[in-house]
Amino acid sequence: MFRTALRNVLAHKARLLMTVLAVTLGVAFVSGTLVFTDTLKKSLSNQSAKSYEDVAVSVTSYGQGRDDNGQKEGEPGLSQQTLDKVKALGGVASVSGRVSGFAGVGDENGKLIGSGWSNKGSNYAPVKDGKDPNYAFTQGAGPAKADEIALDKATADAGGYHVGDRVRVATNGPVKEYSLAGVFTTEDGAVQAGGSLVLFDTKVAQELYLKPGYFQELSVAAKAGASADQLLAEIKPLLDDKHTKAQTGAALAKEQAEQIEKGMSNMSTMLLVFAGISLFVGVFLIYNTFTMLVTQRTKELALLRAVGANRGQVMRSVLAEALVVGAVSAAIGLLSGLGLAIGMRSLIGSFGAKLPGGDLVVAPGTIIAALVIGVLVTTLAALLPAWRTGRIAPVAAMGSAHLPASAKSLIVRNVIGSVIGVLAVGLVLLGVSKGGSTGRMIMGAGAFFMLIGLIVLLPLLSKPVISAVRPLLQKAFGVPGKLAAQNAVRNPRRTAVTAASLAIGLTLVTTLSVLGITVGKVVDRMSTEKLKADYRVSMAGDMGSLDESVAETLAKAPGIKAVSPQTAGYLKVGEDFRATSGVTPGAIDQMLNIEVLSGSLDALGKGELAVAEKTAKKANLAVGSTLQVQFDDGRQGSLKVGAVYEDLEGLLSPYVIDNKILSAHSEEQYTPEVYVNVDGGASAAGQQKVVDALGKNPAITVATQQDMRNEMGGMINTMLNVMYGLLGMALIISVLGVVNTLAMSVFERTQEIGMLRAIGLDRSRVKNMIRLEAVVISLFGAVLGVAIGVFLAWAVGTTIAKSMPNYELVLPWDRIGIFLLLAAVVGVLAAMWPARSAARLNMLTAIKTE
Repeated sequence: MFRTALRNVLAHKARLLMTVLAVTLGVAFVSGTLVFTDTLKKSLSNQSAKSYEDVAVSVTSYGQGRDDNGQKEGEPGLSQQTLDKVKALGGVASVSGRVSGFAGVGDENGKLIGSGWSNKGSNYAPVKDGKDPNYAFTQGAGPAKADEIALDKATADAGGYHVGDRVRVATNGPVKEYSLAGVFTTEDGAVQAGGSLVLFDTKVAQELYLKPGYFQELSVAAKAGASADQLLAEIKPLLDDKHTKAQTGAALAKEQAEQIEKGMSNMSTMLLVFAGISLFVGVFLIYNTFTMLVTQRTKELALLRAVGANRGQVMRSVLAEALVVGAVSAAIGLLSGLGLAIGMRSLIGSFGAKLPGGDLVVAPGTIIAALVIGVLVTTLAALLPAWRTGRIAPVAAMGSAHLPASAKSLIVRNVIGSVIGVLAVGLVLLGVSKGGSTGRMIMGAGAFFMLIGLIVLLPLLSKPVISAVRPLLQKAFGVPGKLAAQNAVRNPRRTAVTAASLAIGLTLVTTLSVLGITVGKVVDRMSTEKLKADYRVSMAGDMGSLDESVAETLAKAPGIKAVSPQTAGYLKVGEDFRATSGVTPGAIDQMLNIEVLSGSLDALGKGELAVAEKTAKKANLAVGSTLQVQFDDGRQGSLKVGAVYEDLEGLLSPYVIDNKILSAHSEEQYTPEVYVNVDGGASAAGQQKVVDALGKNPAITVATQQDMRNEMGGMINTMLNVMYGLLGMALIISVLGVVNTLAMSVFERTQEIGMLRAIGLDRSRVKNMIRLEAVVISLFGAVLGVAIGVFLAWAVGTTIAKSMPNYELVLPWDRIGIFLLLAAVVGVLAAMWPARSAARLNMLTAIKTE
């Protein structure tokens, strides 16, 4: 029987091509993901281990903490005295103190080099030989004076800088010029991520990022023969246990390797979810293929039964065919996955990230997973057709080449599907009523059962839906249109399975699109309706706090009408810390459209507090209420509520007070943004005034309202495009499913097509018939997918509406129209080969075909 199965695979290899392609694509996605993440994980771990191979002990400071009364305690970092004590230990060869923070370098046009979030500044820390072991210089040397810096090679090349050039460097304050002392290469993670690294003299770096005489980290190198564990035991008593952490270099490298593995695991899980969707869609194609192959070979299989093969042998022969197809597909998919992994590395590199080199890692688990998935998916998909084959009586099979499903089996299927569908809708609605993350988890289960119910009920839905459009097809396309509609519902199971793959893909795409566009509109509406400021000034990439000098400089600049720095802090109310915004009274209402529900914002200038509506209701606060608070410096105080305003999440914290009050109780203010209005309103000239006032600082962004909308819209579109790309594999398999169904349907109806040709249906109308059948099936699946996607997007939206003011579901009709148009195009393209094959049939030969 196995030889028979192998012979059948070779005899029907053309018909199995689409199945092989579907499984190959799914396996390639899985194996490519595993190879890519394993390779990246090993490369990053090796890079991390290499950076710590000369470090015996690493000491990290967490900065100052707070005691039970909220007062700051401890030192801001590791002092020079601590470094000297560690250095004096017998087994220590050298100690390097490190301090780091943000630093940006501009190119010749003043534009920031690097990605913003990974632009870094640090100190050059030479040891006994006068060199810093972390950096290898290709030009010049490390900075030795306060006005000198060194740059990583990639940044120097991007900016066209050479040793001796003057380089403008920005931290979170005014731009300063430094002389370039050297250019180096490094394994630093910031540079590898596509950012930049600026090395300052140690004293300069301490003043910029911490406090003179203090470090954030110490790297201790051991003398030959000294034990890292022994050094660690000697170093720990010299440290403040509450605010520092000391560990061996090996332990730190292991810890980072575990963090890398966790990060790669999250990425791998996300990619494998989409690979799973592709394989799930491929199941329908495989099921359809084997169902049609079995149907077309019923006489052959019946003959095997008649000459002595029992049901189990016939069933196992079909499963053996599936096993062979799965094994071949898995092997091809595994090889294709290697190419996909290489492509993914190149893609990430094209975005500026510098991935560490290394050979591809093909773990034994990856090979096993590829083979098991390929064989298992194919065999499971073929299981039901094989089981049905074993149940066909030899005489019945020999008497009919086409055995439609019994009415009883469809009734049972419809009942089961209806029960699952009702359960799914009930779970989704339960999630709506629960709301929040719990509601979304319940909805996830409901969405899964909804897709299962759809798959089961599609045969029932196909007849009425397609029959409803039959008159339109007949009127528009004549006889080919009428025949196409009839053929589409001739075998409801086949139509359902083919349409299901498209429906699943478009359900996910539509859900993500509707949610993404809706959230984007909410943010856009907030920018338009709630933001009145001409410009928002912030650090590039929203990295860190603006220096206090930014607001001061803008306030003194000509042409600037109003300036309102918005600082972020907290107030301790009872046992909870509450986010608080510090603003400039009299200016903030010029920058934001704040709807005051009671009281007045003028109260901010009197030292009173403004509270968001939701927080006021929850804490039972109203205008005139007094709130006992603890400030950042631990001091106690009472604040009177002077205003209650409508929530402005994303723009204002629940509590708002005068900036002067926050700054009086905080050593360092965190100012993420400064709002600015200029004389004459927003314009290109006004924006340039702000840029010039800040000294054309490359690390500071001056954004208009449109820039802010474009930024958010760009993020959402990027996210959606990534999702579309990841779901693209599933949609490609869906297309293959339509091609496969039509090709085998044409083969099955060879005699019928010959008869139609004989009674006058010419080649062009035969092609139209096949094309229209493909379009009908594709649009049937697409419409159902879009409808379910919109329903799920509405349900999920209800759970986030409370956290997003002015949330209102937006249906992106343009994108939905594009999805449906693409589904129709998919049908036309999928029908090209089957339609051509049908039109080229010799009518006399076709009529004689059994």
